[in-house]
Amino acid sequence: MSYFAAAVVRDESGWTAAEVSLRGVTDIDEVADRLRDVEPDADLSLLFVEADDTYLVILRLDEGEDLRIFGSDSAYAEESRLGAILVGDLKASVTGLDETEEQRPATGDDDSDQPAVDPEADPVGDADLLADLGISAPKLLALCAHEGMLPGDVTAEICQVLGCADEVEELREV
Repeated sequence: MSYFAAAVVRDESGWTAAEVSLRGVTDIDEVADRLRDVEPDADLSLLFVEADDTYLVILRLDEGEDLRIFGSDSAYAEESRLGAILVGDLKASVTGLDETEEQRPATGDDDSDQPAVDPEADPVGDADLLADLGISAPKLLALCAHEGMLPGDVTAEICQVLGCADEVEELREV
């Protein structure tokens, strides 16, 4: 299974992006170490792992600590060794949503006819990990569930909000 892993890190000078190799990692701690290595003194480090135009995993470290993870679909853990490392230990339910958000019916008044979560996907982890950066849990879940959105599209949308879209796009062009 092929993947693209892009780290975006923020320090006092702004955002920096770097591609990260996950070849040979044996556990989530090694993945976190590789993210820390991109910029050890970063205030915020994010790693976007896109696999086979199907799965997206986002990892977050604040000041190199407190690893938080979101996966667009728990099936990734069953599909590949890397998926098992990244999302295999996550609970099957998404955190960051209260019951009213999860069970809110579509009203037909706007574009919310799309279900909050793709019924065929099983998002796992902390969907609220980007809330303080302008991407709420319902917004993240809606991006992942939007028909026709590939993991790279979701990453691009998130990075646009964060202000680091150009840096990540440059990585893709290399």
